[in-house]
Amino acid sequence: MAATGEHPPPETGKPLLGLLNGIAQATYYGNAEITEELLREQLYPETAPQEFGVLRAKMTGIVKSIASADMDSNQLEAFLTAQTKKPGGITADQATVIAKFWKNHRVKIRESLIDQSKWENSLKNMSWRVDLKSQSRNGDQLNSPVAIVEMELGKHGQESEFLTMEFDEIKLNQMLKKLSEIEDSITSLTQAS
Repeated sequence: MAATGEHPPPETGKPLLGLLNGIAQATYYGNAEITEELLREQLYPETAPQEFGVLRAKMTGIVKSIASADMDSNQLEAFLTAQTKKPGGITADQATVIAKFWKNHRVKIRESLIDQSKWENSLKNMSWRVDLKSQSRNGDQLNSPVAIVEMELGKHGQESEFLTMEFDEIKLNQMLKKLSEIEDSITSLTQAS
C-alpha cells in the first residue's frame, strides 16, 4: 500500500473515489438511481463498458469484503497489501484510494448494515407523562393518576408508527414488577456465562 502522505495521481484517484462512493450509494445507502451505466458515463467515459464492468465488479467485491468484516485500519492495511500482491489484484494507488474511502464511510456503512439486518421495527423514541383522569365511566376513577407512554417504532428511512399506552397505578406496578423480573433474569444469565 502507498505510504501515508503519498497521493495517487488525480486521474486515478478521483474517478476511483467516485466509483467507490457510487458503489456505497447503490449497495448500502439504497440509492437506486446509481447505475453501472451512470457511473461509467460520469467517471470513466473513455473506458469500454466490459472493461468498466470488470473494474466495478472488482471494487464492489473489495468493498463488500471490507464492510462485512468491518475492518479496522490494521486489518484494512493487511487486506489491501494482500490485494496488491495477488495476480489481477489492485495497484498501490488504488489501495490508497480505497483506504481513504473506507476511513470516510466505515461508520455510515456499518450503521446501514445494522439497519438492513433488522427484520422488525425498532424503538426509535419513547416519551411518557403522568396525567389525571378527567373522564371515566366510573366516578371513583376521576382525578386518579395515569401514565401515558408513547413509543415511536420503525425502520431507518421508513415512516414511523406511534403506539400510545395508558397505565393506571395497578397496571404500572405490574409492568414495573415484570421489568424487574426480566432484569433479574438477564443479570443471572450474564453472570452464569
